[in-house]
Amino acid sequence: MPYQSVGNRRNSVQFGVGRSVWIGTRPAGVPERVLDTIPGGLAWLALVVVIIGAYVAPLAAVLGAGLLAFYSAVRFTFAGAANLLGLRKIKQWEAINWPEEYARRATDDSLPLEAVHHVVIIPNYREDAETLRRTLDHLALQRDAATSINIVLAMEVGEEGALHKGEAMRAEYADRFEHFLVATHPKGLHGEMQCKSANQAWAARWARRVMVDELGYNIDHLVITTMDSDTLWHPNYFEALRALFALDPRRYATFWQAPIRYHGNVWTINPLMRILHAYSSAWELAYLAAPWWQALPMSSYSMSLRLLDSIGYWDADVIADEWHMYIKSYFQRDGDIRLQPILLPFYASATTGDTLLQAIKERYLQTLRHAWGAKEIGYTISQMAENPHISFLGGFNLLFRVAHDNLLAGFGWIVMMFGAQFPMIFHPEVVRANLLSAPFLLLQISATIVSILTIVFWVLDLRIRPPRPAPWTWGERLYELASLPLLAVMTLFCVAMPVLHSQTRLMLGIPLQFRVAAKR
Repeated sequence: MPYQSVGNRRNSVQFGVGRSVWIGTRPAGVPERVLDTIPGGLAWLALVVVIIGAYVAPLAAVLGAGLLAFYSAVRFTFAGAANLLGLRKIKQWEAINWPEEYARRATDDSLPLEAVHHVVIIPNYREDAETLRRTLDHLALQRDAATSINIVLAMEVGEEGALHKGEAMRAEYADRFEHFLVATHPKGLHGEMQCKSANQAWAARWARRVMVDELGYNIDHLVITTMDSDTLWHPNYFEALRALFALDPRRYATFWQAPIRYHGNVWTINPLMRILHAYSSAWELAYLAAPWWQALPMSSYSMSLRLLDSIGYWDADVIADEWHMYIKSYFQRDGDIRLQPILLPFYASATTGDTLLQAIKERYLQTLRHAWGAKEIGYTISQMAENPHISFLGGFNLLFRVAHDNLLAGFGWIVMMFGAQFPMIFHPEVVRANLLSAPFLLLQISATIVSILTIVFWVLDLRIRPPRPAPWTWGERLYELASLPLLAVMTLFCVAMPVLHSQTRLMLGIPLQFRVAAKR
């Protein structure tokens, strides 16, 4: 069978919006099950090879680990430079007066600034009212919120009391926005799974009917922003987005993405977990700030309603919806798609737990869900095969970006960690005799570079965190400092193991249920 899921997401059959262009004979479809085995198969193959290699040729195993560690060290070095560049750019962006910037750059092809309106979709499921109020309060502080921002609170019928909660929010906040709409996503629709992607797709289609067909807004002047329910936008984000959308001649072929900082609840999560989130924030900023990397949308992002409508909205059975949406857009538009950064960071909340073990469990489950994005490796390969007229180099660049982080977190981690440790278990005498050899020196130097840059990421994160509500205690200072030498252990339980778990389930065809992570 061609590459498609039970819900027909791969070709969008359910909604009849997908298309393929063939040149010559239609290429044979690669079975989805075959493509889904790639990340997990490589990870388990690496584990077998490393175990055998460590026993048969220990120095070769160490050399393999050292080479991959050196590659990671080089990536960390570039990421460190990108972070410094990104932090400098953020200060520059925060100083921009966007009405003046629009007036300075406007051309005959620009849209009138006042013609652009925002449609903000907030998918949520069993989200507490306090979190929603905090999110809406921050949105209401945006410039011209009452005349340019339209809220779509995307509720799930499957949540008991969802409609009542949505109507209560509308009654409380309607006068602070241009329009406040409450969408209710039905439960159990054919071809859908219970996930964020299905909810926001339903809400976006419904909002289009209301805003365009009923209220008469021009679809070409509406900007869609989808966001997590705990996202706290930078005060200037929507003002900047409005100006950039109006100015950009490629506004209907663009995603806009701001860097994420996991600072929404930074002072209430376990101190040992903060280093992981500092690391994640650093990498997301690096991808956006540096010209040498391909950035992809994540969490909360924006695009034109015209673009969203033309490609058939989000597919209704996708867990890693951000990457899938970009890949889908790329191939449906014959490669004419791009992502532009808006370097005004937003806050997101990190996973929490009443105890350290609960916090680790929640982070494990969140990574397990995120790692399901490895499925997009197969999807990208299938789209490249189905669309041979699209530039191979462009498709390969996208494939490399999608595959790189997934494979490095599974396959790569196994090679680095076990390739360095197993020779010491199987042949300690060989290890002791060759500690100053090139493979071991390469491994040690690379590990040192990565450790130093990890500390740099942590220090930079400390400097940009929001003010602490209460003074530091010496106990908490020492507690958080302890997270630095424990980072390898935390990475094992919160990143590597759930990634391998997710890729193994994908390889074996065991479905993954969408689950909302616990946050405070």
